[in-house]
Amino acid sequence: MRFDSLKYVYLIGIGGIGMSGLARYFKSFGKSVSGYDKTPSTLTHEMESEGIEIHYEDNVELINKEITNHNAATDTLIIYTPAVPSDHSELKYFSNKKYNLHKRSEVLGWITEGHFSVAVAGTHGKTTTSTLVTHILRSSGNECMAFLGGVSKNYHTNILLGKLGNENKVMVVEADEYDRSFLTLNPDISIITSIDPDHLDIYNNKASMEESYSMFANRIHADGCLITKEKVQDTIQYGGKCFSYSLDKKADYYAKNINIQDGYYVYDVITPFGEIKSVKLGVVGLHNIENSIAATAVAKVMNVDDEAIRKALATFEGVERRFDYQIRTSNLVFIDDYAHHPEEIKACLNSVRAMYPDKKITGIFQPHLYTRTRDFADGFAKSLELVDNLILLDIYPARELPIEGITSTMLLDKVNIKNKKLCSKSELVNEVIANMPEVLVTMGAGDIDRLVEPLKIALLKKTA
Repeated sequence: MRFDSLKYVYLIGIGGIGMSGLARYFKSFGKSVSGYDKTPSTLTHEMESEGIEIHYEDNVELINKEITNHNAATDTLIIYTPAVPSDHSELKYFSNKKYNLHKRSEVLGWITEGHFSVAVAGTHGKTTTSTLVTHILRSSGNECMAFLGGVSKNYHTNILLGKLGNENKVMVVEADEYDRSFLTLNPDISIITSIDPDHLDIYNNKASMEESYSMFANRIHADGCLITKEKVQDTIQYGGKCFSYSLDKKADYYAKNINIQDGYYVYDVITPFGEIKSVKLGVVGLHNIENSIAATAVAKVMNVDDEAIRKALATFEGVERRFDYQIRTSNLVFIDDYAHHPEEIKACLNSVRAMYPDKKITGIFQPHLYTRTRDFADGFAKSLELVDNLILLDIYPARELPIEGITSTMLLDKVNIKNKKLCSKSELVNEVIANMPEVLVTMGAGDIDRLVEPLKIALLKKTA
């Protein structure tokens, strides 16, 4: 599809992190951009302040009249996310009227065509890794665009456009495995961080998921390369050029001499081209060292010099809601994290425990999706046992209807620790303040993020 003839772009589910990136992209090129989302958020408010019209009711009458009152065959693009239900009235309206209606992943695939692209896929770590790649490239003077799955704390946005008009610039994209969306991309370099089972409502089983990742790998251009976590390498069916990476096991890229200095990790990075000595990472968490190794591999393949890599990693500030410090004092630590899969929770809490071995950890978790809670209940329970005190919120349903027997109570019963309880969102702040934590960690991919600021304000007031 040719974008130069477009006048109007309308997005159903515009508040999603990936959809908002597309909205901002088209707005930057002077298109009239508007859309619908279920609920307002910080992100939608930001877009509205940028001149993007958004409404929050599924109502065809609220759609921009410039879109509905003319022949839109060539100049209007409707983008939707697969999280939008098929019976959504606006989606049905555009479908019945034969508008140019396309999934977010299709549009992202078209945008990346003609660019040298780096795509980052995997069950965990893809947002931080793609943001690390972007930061290394930009810090080293490599002009690049980026579509990120979170808000970069260095750049305060989820999309980086660079200087408009440079059609040859590198493009970094987060490759989403949900609904097999990443199969619209044809990258030059791909990273696969992990293939732990997830989205089993789409894939049915692990074998089907692994097959899709192999298909993704084989979409890499013939002269490109794949960079995979060491244990993933044997799972992927891919015959092209491939580099492996690991946290601290021998691979093509790995870290050694890992230690903590002044609250930050310092380590050496072993590469096929030699060592990068005394790297300091600007964010904490052993899992983030691993992410930095993957990003370093991309940088080396793209001929970024060692000193530029070292400087970029030291100045990396992370991604909002990824091991995101809200309060960091000697008496109180509050970290917010997007973790919503058992392996992500385990990685997050192990990192917290490594940083604060002598403090008691209070974890607040909001399960995301009934199907995910059902499919990984035992894994969630085991990971949540890493906290000293657990507060569990109700399941956030997102696009799903309830499943009989799948509740937060069911999950809580499986967690084998003494100090655990259910809590409503409305009572959460009072519950936390009544039992002041030493280290507090909020986790989840639903709307728990909207409780972070109230918790932060109440905790700071209590400790003032």
